[in-house]
Amino acid sequence: MRAIVIGSTKHFLFAAFYGALGIALALIITGVWLLNARPNLSLWHTTHLTSEYHQQSGLTDFSQYLQLEDKLFAEVDQQVYRQYQPEIASPINRYERHSLSDPGLWQQNWNRSFEWKSPQAEFGLLLLHGMSDSPYVLSHLAQHYQHQAHILGLRLPGHGTIPSGLTDITWPDLAGAVSLAVGHLSEQLPGKPIYVVGFSTGAALALNHELENISLQKPPSFDGIIMLSPAIGLAPIAAGAYWQAQLGKLLGQDKLYWNSIQTEYDPFKYQSFAVNAGDVVYQLTQRNQTLLAALSAQQFTAIPPILTFQSVVDDTVSSLAVVDLLYQRLPANKDHQLVLFDVNRTRSNNQLLFQDPLASFTPFWLAATLPYRLSLLENDPQSDRYVQVRELADKSITDNVLTLSLEWPKDVYSLSHVALSFPIEDTLYGPLAEDKPQKIQIGRAIYQGERGIFSVPADDMLRQKWNPFYPYMMSRIDEFTQAHQSESVLDNQSPMISQ
Repeated sequence: MRAIVIGSTKHFLFAAFYGALGIALALIITGVWLLNARPNLSLWHTTHLTSEYHQQSGLTDFSQYLQLEDKLFAEVDQQVYRQYQPEIASPINRYERHSLSDPGLWQQNWNRSFEWKSPQAEFGLLLLHGMSDSPYVLSHLAQHYQHQAHILGLRLPGHGTIPSGLTDITWPDLAGAVSLAVGHLSEQLPGKPIYVVGFSTGAALALNHELENISLQKPPSFDGIIMLSPAIGLAPIAAGAYWQAQLGKLLGQDKLYWNSIQTEYDPFKYQSFAVNAGDVVYQLTQRNQTLLAALSAQQFTAIPPILTFQSVVDDTVSSLAVVDLLYQRLPANKDHQLVLFDVNRTRSNNQLLFQDPLASFTPFWLAATLPYRLSLLENDPQSDRYVQVRELADKSITDNVLTLSLEWPKDVYSLSHVALSFPIEDTLYGPLAEDKPQKIQIGRAIYQGERGIFSVPADDMLRQKWNPFYPYMMSRIDEFTQAHQSESVLDNQSPMISQ
């Protein structure tokens, strides 16, 4: 009897194993089929550029980086713009000269690194864009400080050229370019404060640069770190990017190297997204978490003041990770500041929410006093179209509220990952119409009709692309830089010697 039971169990386990294996194979085959059913790859997906910077390039200063960048863009012109012959011309393809999306239509090519020197510079400002972006993403911030600071906008490796540039970069490549840029600014501005503004992956790189310094017992490079929608943590599914790429390599299926293959209509941002790019961000965030976990209490105090702006809803990075994995670990220091943008809580919007996005944050805010300054931009209860900023660092103070003369735009229910760095006046992503537009206006491209007709996905059209609270954000950045400039001047002054 016992032998019969054992035999039955073995048969059941074998059947379960082979059944699970069959299901897994069926899922993989279905997934590969669906991924390969996407649009065909274009020249900008398959061309390999040889002049891109990698950490092994052996460059020793930023001028060499710019020289290599010159060669890179000459290569793009030769291998892509001159080679591409469309069967039907597109008015919105960035790789067709004189289309509405041609980056050459802008007075400055924001796909490239730029440096704006100022003899009267009060401080240095390094600008680091996000994954698949370009220096354009922080162009308005650069213009805001152009008469006050020596500004360096870095084009990260793999960016600003063609989407295939993201298929073989690594996070050390990005970090190496940041180090070259930091070294250059330090040489140009001896004794003056240096700030860094990082968007998304750029914020993770700024943090990484300082954490690596601290781990090596080096002095910090920055007097302050400003982060917009920072990549502190990602969804767990991001860890699977590596395996998708490996499967593509194993099967010889080039489309598996891509999470999305889309029309390249944006002059300063890739719409197609390489699987490797997601893995690079994931590996960078993991490296930062490893470095943070290894810091002693004393080493934590060496982290420069951080000012962060983050929407409570963000489909690209984890908003909660900004609090959980970074701010809750920082030592008590009100120089560290976090500004959260709540959703638009009109009555109708509240009824449509799946769940309250603030609910997951509340366990971290139960303490009477937080170790950092926390500001929540929310609807004004007296007039919910308008907004107020409530200070939440100390729960014993309940009336610390600033009413703003800013309001939620009609039919906008939240900010998004990509919206923070653009004011309403932005001609590319903003909503204001130009009388005779000669260039693409992505912020105006919202069309209604049947789904599945346009090559531009509906979710791209509907995603909020500009920040109605940009003036408040810039006022906080001004306040932050001015405060720490004063501290830096005092630190650099030599003590008086009494006679």
